[in-house]
Amino acid sequence: MNASIVGSLRSRLVIPTAPSALIIGALLMLNCLPAAAQKRMSTTKAKPAQVKPVNELARLRDEFIKATEDYKASLEKLLASYEKDVAKAETRLSQTRELFAQGLVSKNDVAANERLLAEANDRVTETKQRMNSADAQIADTLVEAEAAKSIAKSKPMAKGSLLRTAAYIRYNGGAPWALTDAWKVQRFFLDAFKKPLPIAVFGQGSIHDRWRLDHHNSMDVSLHPDGAEGEALLTFLRSNGIPFLAFRAAIPGTATGPHIHIGRPSHRY
Repeated sequence: MNASIVGSLRSRLVIPTAPSALIIGALLMLNCLPAAAQKRMSTTKAKPAQVKPVNELARLRDEFIKATEDYKASLEKLLASYEKDVAKAETRLSQTRELFAQGLVSKNDVAANERLLAEANDRVTETKQRMNSADAQIADTLVEAEAAKSIAKSKPMAKGSLLRTAAYIRYNGGAPWALTDAWKVQRFFLDAFKKPLPIAVFGQGSIHDRWRLDHHNSMDVSLHPDGAEGEALLTFLRSNGIPFLAFRAAIPGTATGPHIHIGRPSHRY
C-alpha cells in the first residue's frame, strides 16, 4: 500500500478528542447501569427468607408433647417386656399345677407361682394406665395451648364484661385496680373464712420473669375457681368491679395450674 493511499485512509478516520472520549465512556457506563441494578435485584431475591422465631408458647407446648411421646414410647417397650413376663408366668403356673396334681410339688409352690402371675399382670395394668395418662396429658396440653392462644388473641373486652371458657374465666372489671388495694381482698377472705388469703405470688414473680409476663400490678391466689372458697372470692371481686382471670387448669407459658389471678391480664414483654 503506497503512501498516498495510507494518507487518504487516515484523512477519513475520525479520532475522538479527549472530551469526546469522556462522553462516550459516560454513555457506556449509563448503558451498563440498568443491567447492574437488575443483577443486584436478582441477587437480593435469591436470598432465602429469614425464618421467624418460634412462638414461645408453641415451643413450650411442642417440647412437652415431644417429651411425653418419648415417655410413652419407653412405656410401650416396657409393656412388651411385661407381657412376655405374663406369658412365662402363665406357662410356669400351668406346669406347676400339673406337677401338683401328680404329687410332685406342694401347694405352696402353686401359690407362689400364682402370686408371680398376679404381680406380672399388675405391672401390665399399671403400665397401660400410665400410657393412657400420657395420652390424656398430650390432649390436655393441646386444649390448654388453644386456651392460651385465645387469651393472647382475644379482643379488648368492655368494662364489666365476663368471658367463660373450659379452661378459664375472665372478668374485665370496671373499677380501678392497684396492688395497693389487695388489703380489701385479704380482709374479705379473712372475715369470710377466718384464715388468711392464700396468696401464691404478690406482684412480679420469678415464673413471670421467665415467661416474660408483666405481673407487677397483680397477685395470684392459690384457689380453684370452682371450689367453694374460689367461687366466693370471684363473687366478691365481681361485686366490687375488680378484674381477674381464674384458671381451671395449667396453660403452658401462661398458668402453672389452677389459680385466681387478681388484676388486669399480664401482657408479654
